[in-house]
Order: sequence, then structure tokens, then C-alpha cells
Amino acid sequence: MAEAADFHGMTPSPARRRLRRTGALLAGAPVLAAVALFGGSPAGAAPQTLAADAIGTSTVDVAVNSLTPSAPVDGDTVTVTGTLKNDGKQTVNNAHVALRVGSVLGGRASIDAASRHAAGGLPDGREIGGKYAEKISKLAPGSTQTFSLSVPVKELNLGADGVYRLGVALTGQTAIRPYPQTLGIQRTFLPWQPEAAGTKTKTTFLWPLISQTHLTAETGSDEQQTRVFHDDSLAKEIAPGGRLQQMLALGTPLDVTWVIDPDLLASVDAMTRPYRIKQPDGTEVAGKNQAVAKQWLNDLKNAVADKKVVALPFADPDLASLAHNGTKVTGSLGHLKDATDAATTTVETVLHVKPDTSYAWPADGAIDPSIVNVATSAGADTVIARSDSLQERSGLTYTPSAARPIGSGTTAVVADARLSEAFEGDMTGAENSTLAVQKFLAQSLMINLQEPDNERSIVVAPQRMPSASQAQSMAQAIKAEQDSGWSESQDLAAATKAKPDPRAMTRVPSSRYYPSSLRKQQLPRSAFEAIQDTQNKLTSFQVILTYPSRVVTPFGRAMDRQMSTSWRGHPTEARAFRDGVADYLTSLTKRVRLIEKSEAKLSGRSATIPVTVQNNLVQGVEHLVLRLTSTNGTRLKIGNGPYDEQRLKIAGGHSQSVKFTTTSNANGRVPVFAQLYTDDGQPYGPEVRFDVNVTEITPTVMLVMAGGVLLLVLAGFRMYTQRKRAAAQRAEEGPDDGPNGESGPESGEDDPEQPSDPTPDTAPESSDPSGTGERVDR
Repeated sequence: MAEAADFHGMTPSPARRRLRRTGALLAGAPVLAAVALFGGSPAGAAPQTLAADAIGTSTVDVAVNSLTPSAPVDGDTVTVTGTLKNDGKQTVNNAHVALRVGSVLGGRASIDAASRHAAGGLPDGREIGGKYAEKISKLAPGSTQTFSLSVPVKELNLGADGVYRLGVALTGQTAIRPYPQTLGIQRTFLPWQPEAAGTKTKTTFLWPLISQTHLTAETGSDEQQTRVFHDDSLAKEIAPGGRLQQMLALGTPLDVTWVIDPDLLASVDAMTRPYRIKQPDGTEVAGKNQAVAKQWLNDLKNAVADKKVVALPFADPDLASLAHNGTKVTGSLGHLKDATDAATTTVETVLHVKPDTSYAWPADGAIDPSIVNVATSAGADTVIARSDSLQERSGLTYTPSAARPIGSGTTAVVADARLSEAFEGDMTGAENSTLAVQKFLAQSLMINLQEPDNERSIVVAPQRMPSASQAQSMAQAIKAEQDSGWSESQDLAAATKAKPDPRAMTRVPSSRYYPSSLRKQQLPRSAFEAIQDTQNKLTSFQVILTYPSRVVTPFGRAMDRQMSTSWRGHPTEARAFRDGVADYLTSLTKRVRLIEKSEAKLSGRSATIPVTVQNNLVQGVEHLVLRLTSTNGTRLKIGNGPYDEQRLKIAGGHSQSVKFTTTSNANGRVPVFAQLYTDDGQPYGPEVRFDVNVTEITPTVMLVMAGGVLLLVLAGFRMYTQRKRAAAQRAEEGPDDGPNGESGPESGEDDPEQPSDPTPDTAPESSDPSGTGERVDR
């Protein structure tokens, strides 16, 4: 995006030469017709030779690469330098190049007309020849030669104040035309006002610091939330020689009003710390341009320390797209208000100055009632328009002041279209830059000469993102104008407060007059629908977060960037950015999820079922409810009914298993659904389905088991009674006496109290349901 070597001294573009040759052929058509009419050609040249040759006043391409001073005064010497290129087929001999001074022009329209016929055509004006001309002895076909002409102003014999046509013409001869003739001419403008004007025009020049979107919505998982950039192009813009570095360096010494997109400040500020850069293959590498970013921001702080700073809403939202397509989508206007609030915070934090956020700047200053309504809905009370949108009445013979009331307390600051568009072309060539500067100064002087006693305030609002070469041309023109005797600088706030001209147009044009070329570049309604869909997902996501600002802030700014004016002309890139933001948010929401669960088997009438929730976010989540629902509440109850729910609070990087008590009344499989909900009852993430297979012991098996227990009891009782009977029988027979007369058991008899005897009070196994807390096979 930056242009590293686009300074003065470069050759004219080939496209410009082709245009000149075309103009020369058209200009020479009457001459050729006259030759045909009189039945011959000059010097006996064959008609076919003339047709194949670059002829007339465009035989030699004359390029004016510099003109100094741009606006001379008494005592100055005007110096013009440039190049001569022979586009013809014949060698030019005995030639000289000199200035030609034309008559003073009569108004702004005459400047426009003259610029359309800047090259070729019949020679005009008075030649300043003699010692002020430069001789060119020989210029071969295709060859190029430089020239430099210096003429004291007094030799130009300029009269009254005004804008004069100043030409550089080459006069010479060729072999087929051996007589002096004008073979090349290039015209420009020379503003002339040697004495300071009694009433000067107050001029405001906006100096925009705006760039494309560079930051993604992604942040690192560290505490610093390391930012991720799409690429490293911003570093190239702010590095020495880059576009934004040139804008800053060139604008610092000028008396201009800085118009800044806070997104640019936020992006460069993020680059002063560790940051990451996305690669084409999806990987990331560490950024290494912290020093460049710090230097650029430091230089900007110094530049705006005592200047007025106008801050656009964050990311410079496309007001026309929002007005024509976004208002049809609920919630879109809310983003504009958020972007305006973020602008103040960002500028104060980064630059330590309080910005003016009362201005809205639609694309190219084109307005209609809906754009004005949207522009002022977020708090702005001034709209920067342009005079080709708010056109003046045909009876007005001068350029009125910029400020004018357009109703409902809103002021339109109408920038002059001619001055604002002066540097939109290709300024990489020195010739194009010089001609643009001279035309700008000519229009500026002509405004002052229209009503010399009527003080007016004029605003210049150039293209939003000038190239480095365009910025150089702009700076040269502003410097020359601020040094002139007809204009003085004024900031935008003063221009806004200037007394409106009662004759100036104040009626905002209907939407049917909005330029079709600009309408084609607007963001479609689908873009705003996608933005709102992302907002809805963000709203659902943020309510579960412990620290929602860590997500809300980067995504909020990312949605502002999706509405940026910089997407005009880049629909594919805009769509890719929207999709990237949405996909990244979806990936974050999926990091809080239910773990898939296999079939659960219950081997009792009651048990607990664990369900696991995983949080792979860096921060904790809360305000979540896990609900487990049975599809058959009669067969399988969860808690006291068909469903039960429990609240969750899970630390970052952790999982939590939640246990639900279940009661079964029948065997078989029952489908169960687990679903997360937010506090407001909205589902969060997909539900998880699994089956619960109840395998409780059947009544028949219970009867068989009970019968077996009864048989064991009866057998034990029988053994017990038999032993009692045997003991009674031995007692009747009498005991045997021992050696000491003691009685004792017989050898080999069982003692009725032996430990191996069946316990007579053993209870049957209980058939009651098992207790809760039983483990479940999964």
C-alpha cells in the first residue's frame, strides 16, 4: 500500500502520452482535411507518411515536471523544468523550448475547460523567447531531453490579479517540414496576486489518518490477550517511507485539521506490544515491529499535541450503507453508537488528547435524508458533505461558505468538490503532480477573486486514504496556499461556526440522486444480517463468562470493523472478514460443551447418572444450568420428575461432572437428553442424547431366591431339633463316670455349641430396593 519512491522528477505516464497523441490527431484533423481539399501536402510529404506519424503540436511530448514558485510575486523568477520526448518519426532540428503566457482566465469554469485542453492544439499566448529560451539542436525520434527555463516575473508582463495560462512550447522543424513550427506544447496555470488580498479566504484542509482493517477478532490465551493481525501490511505503512509515515511527516508542519480513525490508533497501539501475524497457511508468527509502532505513535502524539483532532466513529463505519441497507436489520444502528463511544476512549487513551466526535463523514461527502438521519443518530450534529452532492442554485455566481444549516439542528459542512478531488489521480509522475498543484492553486485564487470583499470559509476534504505520492502533492499545494496572499488557514471547528451564506443551498437532495457508482459499492443487507447474527451469538456467550469484557471488547470492535467504509470496492475481502469473525466466535462457544456419553446401565431401581461439562476457555464460566430430561418419566424419573437441573460454575481449563439421581419403575432402554441453558432460559450449545438401560432384578428371580433361603432355614432347623433329641436321649441313659467321678462327653460326640453349626437366627436376604449412590456402568 505504500509507495516507496514516488517523488518529483519521474517521467510522464505512457497513458498520458497516448491521450496527448489522440488529442493531437483530432486537433490535426482540420489541417489534414485542408491538405486533401487543396490536393497536396506540406513539403511534398506523402499522405500515408503523415498518417503514420505523430504530427502537429503533439509531435514532441512536453512534460512540465516542476514550476517554482507555484504562486510567484514581484521580484521572483519563475523556473520551469521538464522533459521533451520526440514521439514522431522524423528528427527535430533547429528547435528551442520557451514559455508562453496566455490571457487571464475568467472564472472557475474556464479553469476546468482549460485543463481539458492542456496539451496539443494551436499554440496560444505570447512566447518569452530570446535569452529565456533553451535551444535544442537535435532531438532524434524516440529520444528524450531535459530542459530548464528561468524567467523573471517582470518579463512575463502579467497584468491584473488572476489566473494566467502558462505554456511550455517547443518550436522546431523536421526534414519533411523544414520551417519553424510548434511541435509540442503543455499548458498549466500560473496564479498571480503579488499583493496580499484585503479579505482573504479562510481555508480548512482535512488531513485524514485512515487505513484498512488490520486486526482480527482473535486474541491469545495469555493474560495480555495478545492481538492477531491479518498480515504485516500496517507495519509497512508506518515504517519510514510508508504511506502513513509520509502522511504524518508531511502533515506535521502544516496547519491542517487531523481526521483520525481510532481503529488505526488501536491497531498501532496493539503493535507496540507482543503481537501475532497470520500466515497464508493458517499458522501464526510473532510480529517484530514494536519499535516502528512506538516511534510512529510518539511522532503522532507530538504532531497533534496542540492541534484539533476530529475522531470518526471507531473503524470509520459506512454511513451510506448503514442508511440504505443496515437500518432494515434490527440492531444495526446500535453498533454506530458503540463505535462513537469507543472513539473517544481510544483517542484519549492512546494520544492523551480529547477528540471532537461531533462530525460524521459519509463516503465522498454524498448525502441524502436517510444518510443525514443515520449520521446524527449516534450524537454527531455536523455532516461533512461535498458540493457535488449539495449543489448550489444556478443563479449563484460565487462559491459560498462551507457551513450551512440543513434542519433539525444539523449543520452540513460542504467541502469544495474541485479542491477536494484535485489529487485523486496518479501522482507518481512528477508532471501529474505539478499540474495538479497548479490547478489547485488556480481554483483557490479564483474563489477569492469571485467576491474579493466577501469573506468566506472553504473546506477541502480529500480522499480518505491518499497514497504517499498524493500526500506529497497535497502537502506541496497546502504549503504554497498557506504562503500565498489570498488564503489563510482555519480549523474545522471555526469553519463550522462561520456565518452561513443565506443564498447557499440548504436542502438535502433526495435519495434518488445518490450516485449509482457509490451505491454499487455499498455493503449489502446480507452483511448487516451477518453482523447481527454474530452479535446475537456474542450476547448469548457473554452471559456465561466470569470476565465478559475479555471477549465483548475485541468482538465489539471487530463488528465495528465489519461496517467500515474501507470495504468499498472490496466485497470479497469484506465477506471473508465477516466470516472469519463469526467462525472464531463459534469456535469459542464450542469450548464450553457437554461431553458425549455412552449408554448408561442401571442395575438397581435407583442410581446416580454423572454428566460431564468441559470448559476449555481460559476464563471460568458460570450462570449455566445443566438439565437432564427423561423421555419417559413414568419408566425413568430424574430427580422427582421427568427432568432435573443443576447450576454450574467451572474454572477455566477444567471439567465438572454433575450427578443426577434417577429412579426406575420398569426395565428397558429410556432415551435421555442433556442440555445446557443460560440463566434466561436460552439453550447453550447442542444437546447430548444417550440411553439409560434399566436391568433391575425381576420378581420371578426374587421368588426363587427367597425359596432357596427358606430351604436353608428349614434344613438348619431340622439339624437343630435332631441334636436336641439326641442330647435328651443321652441324658436319660445316664452319663459315664470318669476316674475322679466327673462326668464328660463321649468321645466322638458333637458339641451342640460348635462354631461350625448353622446359626439359628440367620435372616433371609432382603428384597428391598438398593440405596442411592450406587455406581453406574457407562
